[in-house]
Amino acid sequence: MDKEIKVGIADLKVARRQGLLITYALGSCIGVALYDPVIKLGGLLHIMLPSAENIAVDNTYKFADTGIQEMLRKMQIFGGMKSRYICKIAGGAKMFEMQGSLGNIGQRNIESVQNTMRREGIRIVRQDVGANYARTMSVEVETGIVKIRSYGRPEIVL
Repeated sequence: MDKEIKVGIADLKVARRQGLLITYALGSCIGVALYDPVIKLGGLLHIMLPSAENIAVDNTYKFADTGIQEMLRKMQIFGGMKSRYICKIAGGAKMFEMQGSLGNIGQRNIESVQNTMRREGIRIVRQDVGANYARTMSVEVETGIVKIRSYGRPEIVL
């Protein structure tokens, strides 16, 4: 069993060659997994909100735009190359019915992550997003396999 490396809410972890990156409680939040198969480098980011725009940023990882930028920077330090990254995302559920300016934060998170990746030239190859249930996302660093678990649902391999 690989060593489990927990990724908290508004957090990022990067590992090379071994370990299991895992994040829990992806409701409206999004888990972003990047993997460089050549050097077996994995990163897992847990974002909460779509954009840091017009907000005093206390935690870069809280937002899709700033979190992904920092993830790319850290993975490059570890030798990762953007052109080799395999990207998979999960989360963005509509956990509550809300009206007004907050709207569907899960959908806004999905769109922000997709748009940021598109701008960076990174294709999202698989995703498990939307619906109305929370997810647990894990990345096996040795293989790059991403798994999604949800209560009362079969496990998904992305």
